Amino acid sequence: MWAEGKVRIRDIAEEMGVSTATVSHVLHGKTDRVSPKTMQRVQRALQERGYIPNMAAILLAQNDSRIIGVVVNDHEKYEGRPLADPFVAASLNDLAAALEAGGWFMMVKTAREIMEAARFASMWNMDGMVLLGFCASDYQRLRAAIRIPFVVYDGYGEAGPGTGNLRIDDRDGGRQVGRYLRSLGHRRVLCAADNWTCMDLARYEGLCEGLGEAADQLLLPMQQAARLELCRTQLPELSRYTAVFAVSDVYAAELMQLARQAGVRVPGQLSVVGFDDEPLCRQLLPALTTVRQDSRRRAEAAVQLLREMRAEPTLCREILLPVELVVRDSTAPAADAAETLRD
Repeated sequence: MWAEGKVRIRDIAEEMGVSTATVSHVLHGKTDRVSPKTMQRVQRALQERGYIPNMAAILLAQNDSRIIGVVVNDHEKYEGRPLADPFVAASLNDLAAALEAGGWFMMVKTAREIMEAARFASMWNMDGMVLLGFCASDYQRLRAAIRIPFVVYDGYGEAGPGTGNLRIDDRDGGRQVGRYLRSLGHRRVLCAADNWTCMDLARYEGLCEGLGEAADQLLLPMQQAARLELCRTQLPELSRYTAVFAVSDVYAAELMQLARQAGVRVPGQLSVVGFDDEPLCRQLLPALTTVRQDSRRRAEAAVQLLREMRAEPTLCREILLPVELVVRDSTAPAADAAETLRD
């Protein structure tokens, strides 16, 4: 290990197999002359060798810091653990990979109030931001407060210049579920959600469109303890239905577990469908039928949008990403359910 203060630019260059000019360009923020991959390698070597104790000093001095801030809404439904939510965790994992491939560093923050994101951005001279879990009024306020571009995951509402919106086709996801359940003969279908606005409303409306008729609704509390208690009290009512569509995999998994505890067979008596295709879907018994959204594709689209908006600050774009129904073992024809119930 090199002794701090004894390392020269020439030493780093020789070790990395690059020119001294390349190391100098990285040190002085001339990143347009160095490929993102080489830049990251040289910055890592400088930091590891103790040439610069804190690379943040360089990043803050550059016009392009190469930092993208990712801000996650610390919503009450996460109960103080937003980064542990399966959807958020998958999104962060794929964003980290896509940003690194694009030559950017990712910094993550949770926030209860959107203006915390503005302070976060100014502290680190960020190149851009990605917002998860905020509503239209939130990101419109942020747009008025900062100049850097940002991308919103699932933004509903009118976006302004320098704002990119990455939505999945929630309505079509619900529509695919409805058509599939209808093809299995299901007519008594329940939809479970914690609200009936934005994406959850779109999923419900798509479900009804696919079914060709209205599905009943079950409004779930956002706090898990209250949600589980409500579902327990509603279990006798589930005998009225042959299928349940939950707007998230977590809610679907909870319903499946409670149904099993009550002696209701899935899918023998009740077919269950979720949304998101989180890893837990394949771990459940039976494996959960669900609607898959491609978090990697969305992350790559976010990086591309940030790059485009940095080149054209007034750009405003919305991208609608497709979803796909993934059929597994938690669903069966309604005729099977009816025969089991009669027995």
